[in-house]
Amino acid sequence: MHAGYRGRVLRRAVPALLALPVVATLTTTLAACTPTIGVEVAEDAANPVCAEVMLALPDRLADDLPKVKTDSQATAAWGEPGAAVTLRCGVAPPGPSAECQRVESGGATVDWIVATDGEGTWQFVTYGRDPAVEVVVPPAVTETHSTAFVADLTQAVNHVEQTRECT
Repeated sequence: MHAGYRGRVLRRAVPALLALPVVATLTTTLAACTPTIGVEVAEDAANPVCAEVMLALPDRLADDLPKVKTDSQATAAWGEPGAAVTLRCGVAPPGPSAECQRVESGGATVDWIVATDGEGTWQFVTYGRDPAVEVVVPPAVTETHSTAFVADLTQAVNHVEQTRECT
């Protein structure tokens, strides 16, 4: 190789190599800006079935609630801090209730025990599945959305075998 040619190659390669740390730092900085939602871990979160549920969850709910990071095992959240729908896998399975509702989506069915706290927070807990999955929808979300997006979770929740149904 001609000595002059080698010098031109090195002069072009050095600036590109120096830029790599800048790109890596920028990527790390942008990742640090992503919000993390605090969600309490459920008692049976280490159940292997919960991992299957987590892997099957959608990236969005209601078309405009993006999935965001959480700080606990077997949890998920969509939205933004202070106004996020949260999901926990591994909660204690509830007993029968008159508040049991069947939700169908894509040929699959999930039975949910539905409750409100009187202040606008909705809670959905799967019925007839162990471990159970809990979804909490705060008033900040229900002000602009119906809770019909719970149907978007049907495919993921169906990874937990159904042993009982609403009556």
